[in-house]
Amino acid sequence: MCRLMAFVSTEEKSFAEAAGPQFKEFADLSARHEHGWGIASCNMQEHPSLLVEPTRAKDSETFAKASHDLKSNGALLHLRWATGRLAVKDGNTHPFTYNDFSFIHNGAILPTDAINHLVEPKFAALRRGETDSESYFYVVMASVEKLGVEAGLLAAIRMLRAEYKYSSINAMLLTPTELYVVNEHNADMRPDDEPANYYDLFYRNDGNEILVASSGWDQTGWTEIPNHSVMKVDRKSLEISITHL
Repeated sequence: MCRLMAFVSTEEKSFAEAAGPQFKEFADLSARHEHGWGIASCNMQEHPSLLVEPTRAKDSETFAKASHDLKSNGALLHLRWATGRLAVKDGNTHPFTYNDFSFIHNGAILPTDAINHLVEPKFAALRRGETDSESYFYVVMASVEKLGVEAGLLAAIRMLRAEYKYSSINAMLLTPTELYVVNEHNADMRPDDEPANYYDLFYRNDGNEILVASSGWDQTGWTEIPNHSVMKVDRKSLEISITHL
């Protein structure tokens, strides 16, 4: 299980700048989500850059520097809490990237190898690790290549929703022109000792920036994204649209 954050903005900034004074609260969620962190940053019309480290973010000097100094007008941030026996290593640390796309996931598809057979050989050859999250990403990428970005993402999510068991397939997909936020989860399958809103996702619109994140820290005044939906943010206009699954 994991914590997710993303922003798109009209100007280049770091995650600490985008999230503001409460960013430390989010980073401190790595006390439990301790199995690695990663950032994928992507200015409009550029390929994403990737930085991952299989260590606890709150204790990492690299994380402290990257979250304050690495600037772009769009980025993804992931704090990992490893599912089951999946190893803590670089290859299993989110985000995952392919061409213009970067991706993060929170939750588990059960069992963790349930959709491995759906990963096309072309993508299987690119695997960095063994997670269900990476398989999920490549299932989405294959669908995107066949149908286009939005139609492909929606088709993949609807197929997984109909045919597979999961706690959550919440995800964020960043492209050079859009940010997509998937909110699709089963709250009753949340981890032990976590609140009922553990899988909920919220966003904040400051006029020149959209910030989206998992729960567990101060999000006063934010807007909840409905479960069973996909939110799209146009990176140029910051226009938001929501499609119900």
